[in-house]
Amino acid sequence: MGDAVRLSADGLAKVLGDLEARLLSTIWRHDAPATARTVHERVVVEHDVALLTVVTVLNKLVDKHLLTRGKIDGLLHYTAALSPAEFEEYASRRLVEGVIDFAPQRLAACFVDVLAQRDPAQLEQLARLVEEARRRRDGA
Repeated sequence: MGDAVRLSADGLAKVLGDLEARLLSTIWRHDAPATARTVHERVVVEHDVALLTVVTVLNKLVDKHLLTRGKIDGLLHYTAALSPAEFEEYASRRLVEGVIDFAPQRLAACFVDVLAQRDPAQLEQLARLVEEARRRRDGA
């Protein structure tokens, strides 16, 4: 995952490039090691992209530790290094760490304000999480 966040994008594309997000989603849906050609055949149906571009981006995802690459029957296959839930946890944590570095004194207040506007029921869940973190910190 890079350091850029695109707030106007949807889903994975908020934290990955558009094609990276498409390819990672395709690998997750495939649910088995997949060749670049297999990934390309699935993606090209909705997104006009060259096979070589797919190979390049898959290898970038390997470099970012989001995919692994290994040979099966002499062909390179790609597998997700993280499940969707693990990726969501990883990306969320990186996002929060980045925001805290940017404006630590405003983060909590803004987060509570936005959460209260969008999903007030989650405020109670947030309060429980804060209390659990305090107990863990204090060793109780």
